[in-house]
Amino acid sequence: MFAALEQKLAHYRELEQQLYDPAVATNPTRSNAIGKERGALAKLIEPYLELLKLDEAIKEAEAIVAGPDPEMRAMGEEELASLRPKRDALYTKIEDQFLVDPTEDFSKLIVEIRAGTGGDEAALFAGNLYEMYSRYARVKGWTIEEISQSPGEAGGFKEITFGITGEDVYQYLRYESGGHRVQRVPATETQGRIHTSLATVAVLPEPDEVQVSINMNDIEWETMRAGGAGGQHVNKTESAVRIWYKKNTPDQIEVKCQDGRSQHKNREQAMRVLRTRIFERQVERQHRERSALRKNQIGGGDRNERIRTYNFPQNRCTDHRIELSVYHLDAIMNGNLDEMITPMRAEAKKQRLAAAITG
Repeated sequence: MFAALEQKLAHYRELEQQLYDPAVATNPTRSNAIGKERGALAKLIEPYLELLKLDEAIKEAEAIVAGPDPEMRAMGEEELASLRPKRDALYTKIEDQFLVDPTEDFSKLIVEIRAGTGGDEAALFAGNLYEMYSRYARVKGWTIEEISQSPGEAGGFKEITFGITGEDVYQYLRYESGGHRVQRVPATETQGRIHTSLATVAVLPEPDEVQVSINMNDIEWETMRAGGAGGQHVNKTESAVRIWYKKNTPDQIEVKCQDGRSQHKNREQAMRVLRTRIFERQVERQHRERSALRKNQIGGGDRNERIRTYNFPQNRCTDHRIELSVYHLDAIMNGNLDEMITPMRAEAKKQRLAAAITG
């Protein structure tokens, strides 16, 4: 890992020098791209430089402890007792950050939850998942923003799209993509039988306009009047927006937004969703081309992959990728999602570190 860190440090310093280049300084696009790459690296390099200083301080203290003066040895041991825990904590932080590809270090996500098999119960469960992620976001201090929704007839959502913004948000939620299965007795079940339903979750990093540039000539727009739940209300103005993106794809991408108060707001939200979906396809293509580590045995984020079961009668939540079951489903649904996410991140870290070390 240290050899790789030294390479990253050298690249970090190269980027610093490039920023002083007049040819770069006068080119805002290039300057912003280099500055962004440097900023992403700084999250790893700055702690690494601090670690190097701590290592030097520890060596000096160890030399004092090995010396002949008893009073100085006591001072050295006291200093080591303070420095070593700091060094261990910093090393763990660097190890975690080392495994984060700068191209995956997103602070903004768009999450899509869709009801699958199970009819009304699936839509209700999709609503439960949205509430679970909303509570978890509040616990983490992240902000959540609803983008669009299609309500279920009995409650919940047929589909809901929302944004989450916050520090390290992608590193925590990246493994939530996939099929989420629920087993419980629906409120409408008169015989007390347990039903199984499904909802799918897609966690999409939200790229900026530099990462995903869209040619407006590749887009077709349609405006329409936005309808309320059940068609009971229709706007007098055509504020709803539907867009199609047709470039370089066998299947066109369709996005519809109607929840904003204005057509301008809906167009803006639709473009955000479109950009994330285009980016998702780009990443999927990269996965296929290089058999990327991200598509490993713990799951590649495919919607069709069943990742978790929520068994309400047993108060049990099971992650099938790491064979983890916990019996605190009520707490998890109330936002204590770290109980599932932390072991998943630990397993991912172990695999990514092993792959990084072996090259």
